[in-house]
Amino acid sequence: MSAYREDLAHIHDVGFGDFARQAAPALLDILSEGKITGGLVVDLGCGSGLWALALRRAGYDVLGVDISPAMINIARKRVPGGDFRTGSFFGIEMPPCAAVTSLGECFNYMFDSEVGRHELTRLFSRVYEAISPNGLFIFDLLEPRCLSGARTRQSQAEGDDWAVLVHAEEDQKRRILTRRITSFRKDGELYRRQEETHHLRLYPRSQIASDLRRVGFRVRVVR
Repeated sequence: MSAYREDLAHIHDVGFGDFARQAAPALLDILSEGKITGGLVVDLGCGSGLWALALRRAGYDVLGVDISPAMINIARKRVPGGDFRTGSFFGIEMPPCAAVTSLGECFNYMFDSEVGRHELTRLFSRVYEAISPNGLFIFDLLEPRCLSGARTRQSQAEGDDWAVLVHAEEDQKRRILTRRITSFRKDGELYRRQEETHHLRLYPRSQIASDLRRVGFRVRVVR
C-alpha cells in the first residue's frame, strides 16, 4: 500500500492537523503529571511533526519515525531541532527514552503487510524495554464498529488548493477498515488527482490492554 504520498501528506498536514494541535496541551499535562519534564520522547508515526513541534517547544528532545517520506520531509522543515527518520516503527531500533507516543491510530495501519496483535505485542515489548522505569507510553487506537455501527461512510473536505473524498468500509467479521481516498491538489490552473487505499486492523481495547499488561505495563484506558 502507498503511505501518504506527497499530495495526501500535504492535505493531511494543512487540513487535518487540528487533532494533534488540540491534543498537545493535554498530552503535555500527562507527561508533566508523570514527572517527565524533559528527555527524549519517541513519536511513532510522527506524520508532519505537529506533536513533535509542541514537544520541542516544551523542552523535550524528539525522535520521530514515519513510513511516509513526504511526511518526514514536512516534519524536518517544521522542527529543525528534531530527529526524524523514514521507516517502519516495527523495525526501528528503539533508543532509551523517557516516553513513547503515537497519535492518530497509527498502530491500526497495515502498511507493514499483515500486521496484527502478535507484531503489536512485540512492539510493546520493545517499548517497555526502551522507556525509563517511570516512563509513559501514550497512544490511541480505532476499535471495531468505529463507523458508529454502519458498514460504510462517505466524507469529503476541501481547502483553498485541495479537496479530498474518502469512502470508508468496515469488514466487521475480519475487523478490517478500508479507506479509499481520492485527493485533488491544485497544480497551476488544473488539479492533480491521486488515489490511495489504506487498510486498518481494528482492535478491542480489552485485548490491547491485556497484551500491554502481559508485557509489564500498568494500563489506563480513556475515551
